[in-house]
Amino acid sequence: MNKQKLFLTLLLALAVSAALYFTGLLQSPILRVTLAVKSYYLDGIETLQATLEEHFDQQQTIISLQEKNRYYEKELLALHQVADEYQKLLRENNSTFITHGETELVRSLSYVRFGDPHKLWLEMEHFNPRQVYGLLYRGYAAGIVVSNNGKAMALLNGDVKSSYAVNVGASMAPGIVRGANAKHLVVEFIPTWIPIAVGDEVTTSGLDQIFLSGLKVGKVISTAKAQGYQSAVIEPYYYGKNPAYFHVITKVR
Repeated sequence: MNKQKLFLTLLLALAVSAALYFTGLLQSPILRVTLAVKSYYLDGIETLQATLEEHFDQQQTIISLQEKNRYYEKELLALHQVADEYQKLLRENNSTFITHGETELVRSLSYVRFGDPHKLWLEMEHFNPRQVYGLLYRGYAAGIVVSNNGKAMALLNGDVKSSYAVNVGASMAPGIVRGANAKHLVVEFIPTWIPIAVGDEVTTSGLDQIFLSGLKVGKVISTAKAQGYQSAVIEPYYYGKNPAYFHVITKVR
């Protein structure tokens, strides 16, 4: 009986020792497999989460763009209705006044002279050397287009020879804007009896038959009076950028 108990005790001790020994050997590969599975699981969860977030972000963007598109469609319809009623009113009064200007997309080729950022050669299909054109960039007045040896040359805002008629502020004070080979432009010959102030917006008047009226030029940053006139220094909305393409106003009315 004692021998049987001793044998069972030795067998139990041997089993415990074997378990402790082989646990250390098995722990490392099991741990590696467990970590690999966990890493794969976490990577999958993160990928799924990123995909879902991207999907919902795109969905929100699409919804926002659809709402904006409906708004602009409504505004465009309203503008068409106003234009239609306006044209009917002109016809009822036998008016020959035409409000639709014409523009042409033109490409800039190169500087006229290196070191002068205010003059560019333009590639313009329908160019009349005897005409002065208004130059636009994203709806802003950007300068004028003149002839140089029969070729279209852009005089950008900032060039001393780039000048056109403008109105200043809500009082619509008339003046002539010109460049000064600097970042800021100058509006001259503003009547002294018409009030102007810093912050006033400067727009084209259209009276020079170069630009349509109401196109934005810049904002007043300072004013002065001299020799019976006022002048204003303005910060233009377009200056110093030479994009690949402009729009040219080929016909005002």
